[in-house]
Amino acid sequence: MPKDNAPDTVSRLATCNLCEAMCGLRVDLAGDRVTGIRGDVEDPLSRGHICPKAVALQDVHNDPDRLRSPVRRTSSGWAEISWDEALDLVADRLAEIRDEHGADAVATFLGNPVLHSLGAMTHVMRLVRLLRTRNRFSATSVDNLPSQLTSYLLYGHQWLHPVPDLDRTSFFLVFGANPVVSNGSLMSAPNVSRRLRALRERGGRMVVFDPRRTETAKRADEHHFVRPGTDAALILAMAQVILTGGPARPAPYVDGLEQVRRALEDFTPERAAQITGVAADTIRRLAREFAAAESAACYGRVGVSTQRFGALCQWGIQLLNLITGNLDRPGGTLMSTPALDLVGGGQIDAGGYDRWRSRVRGLPEFAGEFPVATLAEEITTPGTGRVRALLTVSGNPVLSTPGGHVLSAALAELEFMAGVDFYINETTRHADVILPPTHVLERDHYDLIFRLFGIRDTARYTPAVLPKPTGALDDWEIFSGLAERLGNSGPRVPPARIVDLGLAAGPYDLTLAGLGDHPHGLDLGPLKPSLPGRLQTPDQRINAAPALVLDDIERARTELLTPRPATTRLLLIGRRHLRDANSWLHNSARLTKGRARHHLLMNPADMEARGLSEGDLARVQSWPGEVTVPVAGSDDLMPGVVSLPHGFGHVFEDVRLAVAREVGGASANDLTDPMVVDRLGGTSVLNGVPVTVGPAGES
Repeated sequence: MPKDNAPDTVSRLATCNLCEAMCGLRVDLAGDRVTGIRGDVEDPLSRGHICPKAVALQDVHNDPDRLRSPVRRTSSGWAEISWDEALDLVADRLAEIRDEHGADAVATFLGNPVLHSLGAMTHVMRLVRLLRTRNRFSATSVDNLPSQLTSYLLYGHQWLHPVPDLDRTSFFLVFGANPVVSNGSLMSAPNVSRRLRALRERGGRMVVFDPRRTETAKRADEHHFVRPGTDAALILAMAQVILTGGPARPAPYVDGLEQVRRALEDFTPERAAQITGVAADTIRRLAREFAAAESAACYGRVGVSTQRFGALCQWGIQLLNLITGNLDRPGGTLMSTPALDLVGGGQIDAGGYDRWRSRVRGLPEFAGEFPVATLAEEITTPGTGRVRALLTVSGNPVLSTPGGHVLSAALAELEFMAGVDFYINETTRHADVILPPTHVLERDHYDLIFRLFGIRDTARYTPAVLPKPTGALDDWEIFSGLAERLGNSGPRVPPARIVDLGLAAGPYDLTLAGLGDHPHGLDLGPLKPSLPGRLQTPDQRINAAPALVLDDIERARTELLTPRPATTRLLLIGRRHLRDANSWLHNSARLTKGRARHHLLMNPADMEARGLSEGDLARVQSWPGEVTVPVAGSDDLMPGVVSLPHGFGHVFEDVRLAVAREVGGASANDLTDPMVVDRLGGTSVLNGVPVTVGPAGES
């Protein structure tokens, strides 16, 4: 029998904001206590699917380590302060440093969760623009910058990205992506496993190229190992086969393909085979089968983006879809038509390239940002424009960007640092002030960005599940409060009002009230052909041969097509897990329990050659640094390749990470080099990093 006065259990709808899948949730509540989270079977996109991370949202909400009030770092530790005091202090110090040293003395870093928060998306850029600094950084340059740059060059807008029509394609070709774990990325596709089963059931197939037999590769009809860092040679060789021998069938609005054909003459399957480890006959066969398929979609993500030729990889992937006629084709790749169309409505920056350069290394900006690989040097190098203050928003670049230990040391040199985050982590531990926003269950949500990448057009607005705690601020209120103190006197426009205006201006004549009649989400149908009308290029045509890309092909011909001498060094790649979200969620006991996931994965032959056994501690060294980590053997790794997961290596001094203390592991980014970037876009090279591995006791 229920106890007297026990609160009744109610169920409320929500949307998971932890990845790009946008899964619909049902949250069970007893009073203000979350008692359970399950999938919403009536959500038109996720259809009841959730992954373990969604269930852990209740752990984050209840986490005693989560900050609920602003804190200031003092000589005796962290001390809670009022919101007015915290906002005044942050605004005053940023203004003082800007006034004394110039606008570029203040830098900003925006983490990945910004894209997952309605309030951050609607209000953070207003604050960033108000600071007038060119020293803007984000997680983009360790993730999807190559895709955004490619979309900008080909389609006229960094966020106009073709999405694989996964539910209708007959041939899914995958490079360096693991959507079974990620639920898609730049392809919002909840329950990829179910969708891949449906692909096979309708007679379709999937082919995966990856240095590791990933969770996705294990579901493929074919999986082929490819040497890390060489995917561009493989992809361009497949394009060369199609352009020289057919069948090529590009749309009439695609220009420049003869220039591309000439540029790729040297990228033959035979030369690519020497570099990639993929047989020439396999390259030629799969290229022809992809081109001849009834419908086909080529897709690649972080694995091919974060390497020396990441931008060339993403251009090559788009090229394969273009030349086979699969762009803007059902079953191929299509642009979404979202209810709130940030691209068509002009509410989001289209992008730009090389309008200014970084102070120290002279790397080009993209979309108003510098590569984050330059952040540490901009802090430590004296001179005009030196970064002296930093504002981070929902990010942990010490764990997620190259040379994390170098960046951590640099942050200690800042005159002032503030973070908008509800955790003290490896980055915000250096802050003078931390401003914690409300948790996702305490604020309204609408996915502004990820509806652009949905494999089906849908719309869903979910009001806050729980009331905002007394005295708490949403992230948009924090940004507005800082902006007002820095001189912006404009009215505060709540995110809900911005969504309402955007829906009204969109292609479906919707309002927020009308969307409220569909609390589980509104199904707007499968992706539809929309080109060339949706292109944002001046002439609504696609130039497949941008000069930047042709120049990079010349670099690849020189650097990539030259076989490298044999070496005893191994090549390091990353690894993601379904129960992790980059560097956080390690405070959730339900996600961290069970077998450890932070080990170095090695091919058994490589372990034996180095005198290592299962569970041994290994010393992993690269030019920038070294880590010590346990090893595990697996035939899922290509010989000569090792894999270390992203997001581990927590620092515990002054860090409230109770469960994370039990997680262990090492930061893969203590091994990556901030000086090594993809020259075209400035993306950090996190895959294909040369390392030596041996027993931890050896020097």
